[in-house]
Amino acid sequence: MPFFPTKRLLAQFTNRAVVYAQHGDPTKVLSVLSYGPLPSPPSNTVNVRFILSPVNPADINVIEGVYPTKPKPDTSLRSSALGSSDQPAYVAGNEGLAEVTEVGNGVSGLEKKDWVIMTKPQLGTWCSSRNVGAHDVLKVPRAPGLSEVHAATMTVNPPTAYNMLQEFVPLKEGDWVMQNGANSAVGQAVIQIAASRGLKTLNFVRPRDDLADLVKQLEALGATKVLTYDALADKSLRKELKTWTGGRDIRLALNCVGGQETTLMTRLLGSDAYLVSYGAMSKQPLSLPTSLFIFKNLTARGFWQSRWYLEKSRDEQRRLMNVLVNLMSQGKLKEPMHEIISISAKESDEEATQKVRDVIAKSYSGRQGKKALLRINVE
Repeated sequence: MPFFPTKRLLAQFTNRAVVYAQHGDPTKVLSVLSYGPLPSPPSNTVNVRFILSPVNPADINVIEGVYPTKPKPDTSLRSSALGSSDQPAYVAGNEGLAEVTEVGNGVSGLEKKDWVIMTKPQLGTWCSSRNVGAHDVLKVPRAPGLSEVHAATMTVNPPTAYNMLQEFVPLKEGDWVMQNGANSAVGQAVIQIAASRGLKTLNFVRPRDDLADLVKQLEALGATKVLTYDALADKSLRKELKTWTGGRDIRLALNCVGGQETTLMTRLLGSDAYLVSYGAMSKQPLSLPTSLFIFKNLTARGFWQSRWYLEKSRDEQRRLMNVLVNLMSQGKLKEPMHEIISISAKESDEEATQKVRDVIAKSYSGRQGKKALLRINVE
């Protein structure tokens, strides 16, 4: 059984992390663990304090053990608190905004109080502080209008949206882009980045009771058309689509759902189009008609932002960040709808554990509604 320090014992700890010792249901395997101060950073590393750390669907998949990339255990957190002194802890979380608190020898370009984001996958961001390699983070340029929420959510969703719009089809003003999962964080970013370029978007979402409110929210971000997946079965949609687009072919579709809805959506594409998949929220296989490949020359590709970071140079990573920072500071890329979950220093580890598990349970059931951001306080 995990050991949870009492409120009296917490006084001797200066850091906390959301950890797990084995893969499984996050509502059962996650625990909040308190631990001591960080040592001074070794050469070519920095110590950082996390400001905000998002809870993303992929984070849940990592904890379950079904995601392609795996975190490395944090051997500094071997503790009887996890049931065995020989059992290392995995710190959850892939994305987050942190502030540099101490700089090791040999590090250039980073100073105390700089904001940084993680570019190496699965570093473990659901914690108060940790030591990271200087080459595993990027400095975030401070700009008027750039919020903590902007910066904390900059690593995954906005760059995914930007790169998918940039790398597959040469799009010009007035062209159309189609996507499902349009109310997701990536979907919202696609709408806004497309609008900033004069592109039009056809957006599909699940039917829901509050559909009118959601349509208004997405239109306020710049969505051109918002429909439910039910519309894909309507034979009149293709005719309406030609009217909306003025006869222009749609040559880019973005997919994070999979299943039959995506098959139907793909049929709306024109010739020489790309279907780019970056998720599979329905957990259903994607089946595409052979005729689309033969007669329309369809290209189906996948996109994974983690791979992009591994393949691109530091200069290319910085250029992308500067583009996103400019969009955010100009108000063209708004904060995602979010809720900040604060873990108070006054809460015991057991109380904090229950709060984190409740957040995950809401995300599992779809009741969270907004992106959850963890703020782990130790003072």
